[in-house]
Amino acid sequence: MASETNQMSVFRYCPVCGSSEFVQSSFKSWRCQSCGFELFQNPSSSVAAFIRNGKGELLFAVRGCDPMKGTLDLPGGFADKGETIEEALHREVSEETALTVSSERYLFSLPNVYEYSGLQIPTLDMFFEVTVDDLSPLRADDDVATLQWLRPDDVNPEDIGLLSIRRAFVRYRQMLNEAR
Repeated sequence: MASETNQMSVFRYCPVCGSSEFVQSSFKSWRCQSCGFELFQNPSSSVAAFIRNGKGELLFAVRGCDPMKGTLDLPGGFADKGETIEEALHREVSEETALTVSSERYLFSLPNVYEYSGLQIPTLDMFFEVTVDDLSPLRADDDVATLQWLRPDDVNPEDIGLLSIRRAFVRYRQMLNEAR
């Protein structure tokens, strides 16, 4: 894994006035002592989809890119500017699997840190149980190497690369087992 750096530490100068008096003012912000500008490190929004087929198997993506290339993941990704979280969910599922979401049910959220370009980006990952009416268009696309249907009880959580996805899967599998 590449060296991880808090994204705030790369800002040495105020992005507004260029002053070198740009200092950390709290655990989540930096403030310019010259012009007063304050930059917050708020989490980026992301989504992940639990999609099951008629056999009760869960759809997993195998990551085609770093971070955690080659590990299991859920279909999903980051929300774009101007997009609702539901729109992001539908778009990401379509981009990565070619499937069309017919309905979604929000389950829970988890904080996470996502490494990108050597930086630690705080995220807030939102998890949904998703219904897809037609599974026939299924194909791996975008940053997904392959897709796999797996029985939840057969999945080793350690094979899931991203910590929040791993934690969410364990929680979701427990929810499924309690519903039996």
